[in-house]
Amino acid sequence: MIDVYSWATPNGHKVHIMLEELGLDYRAHAIDIGAGDQFTDEFLKISPNNKIPAIVDSDGPDGKPISLFESGAILIYLAGKTGQLLGSTDREKYNVLQWVMFQMGGLGPMLGQAHHFRIYAPEKIEYAVNRYSNEAKRLYGVLDKQLSKTAYLAGDEYTIADIASFPWTRSWKNQGIELSDYPNVQRWFNAISERPAVQRGVTVLADKRKALTDDKARDILFGNSQYKKR
Repeated sequence: MIDVYSWATPNGHKVHIMLEELGLDYRAHAIDIGAGDQFTDEFLKISPNNKIPAIVDSDGPDGKPISLFESGAILIYLAGKTGQLLGSTDREKYNVLQWVMFQMGGLGPMLGQAHHFRIYAPEKIEYAVNRYSNEAKRLYGVLDKQLSKTAYLAGDEYTIADIASFPWTRSWKNQGIELSDYPNVQRWFNAISERPAVQRGVTVLADKRKALTDDKARDILFGNSQYKKR
């Protein structure tokens, strides 16, 4: 059994979708990031960077429980555990992994900044809005070029590279993107949206998520509460 400690965010959805695609038994535990659940001692033991998601697999590689944090690491672990969605040859695996790293190091962080400065920042800073909106457009362009050559990000097979990136593209409007400007991304997005496991995955914990409109939640996520030494 896998216990996943998560919230209905793009990074959370990556792992929810992966678990659904693999058909693994799991239990989802809500970590309400607007209420500060990510700062509890219990959660910090498995996720020292206080970020969701994290998992505890009771049947780890040596038959003993293992805990993991960082969504990309969790995807790689689950792919390795099951021998699925990571390619068959070494060449295929490295190709998949470079696109996972593209999401982890670029697509996720930059689109997250676009979300922040366009939607959540207490003041509109034109320079920041323009910088991250333009970077979002550049990154969608990278995706579109790649997807003009292949059905999925790492080739003609659906892999964890797609699972990693797809949840971040669901909020394209908030990122200042018009999806029709990127027809190959739009084709890919629509195809993945139709997968039953994806449709199930994006509903996990979604009923518990609340709009981040109150001052306490904003302070927890973006203010001094986030930066306390723990």
